[in-house]
Amino acid sequence: MSTLLPRILRALEQFHATHPWDHNAHYHRWILRQLPRRLNSALDVGSGSGDLARLLAPRAGAVHGIDVDRTIVDRARELTAPAAPVTFTVGDALNEIPPGPYDAITCVATIHHMRFSDALTHFRQHLAPGGTLVVVGVSRPQSLTDYLIDAAAIPSNVAMAWIKNKGRKAPRPASMTAPTRPASMAFADIVRDARQALPGVRLRRRLFWRYTLVWHQHQGVFRK
Repeated sequence: MSTLLPRILRALEQFHATHPWDHNAHYHRWILRQLPRRLNSALDVGSGSGDLARLLAPRAGAVHGIDVDRTIVDRARELTAPAAPVTFTVGDALNEIPPGPYDAITCVATIHHMRFSDALTHFRQHLAPGGTLVVVGVSRPQSLTDYLIDAAAIPSNVAMAWIKNKGRKAPRPASMTAPTRPASMAFADIVRDARQALPGVRLRRRLFWRYTLVWHQHQGVFRK
């Protein structure tokens, strides 16, 4: 399994290159369901082309996006209406977060670029009382269970790519043009470190090579 799956994933990457769809955007609506309907302020870490930040705008007084890639931040600004309560900053989220605190902090497919425990602690410090942290992350497969879950996602991924592109080859969305990096932490290590940094945190494996993390500054009801 551990030798066959990389070959399958390489073939999948070739297919996905001509039939792209944004695995991270797939979880945006789910992220919104974890958050209150009204927010004073929200922060999107690793905001990319700004898709999630713009989705947060109708329910927030102010939304800040931060990303280290100047090119993708410029693109986010171009795509955002001038009247929208959204601003984008080029910077390192562990050192240059715009002043908070924030009622919501979101981080999608970005935290594996950072020191994981440090990032969670830093986000926690920037949450307002009662605030919510939502992370959609990627992990490195390590166990047989990891490989089986990854393999199970392949047919669904192909089907989604075919449906979203209606069987035709398509250009990559702007949200998929930012630099990426492979995950270095296994899911078991992510769970261990997250529970140490955020007591009461909830993590779940998800389809399409993702996991989710939800933590409330004051623990309440978690939405599935």
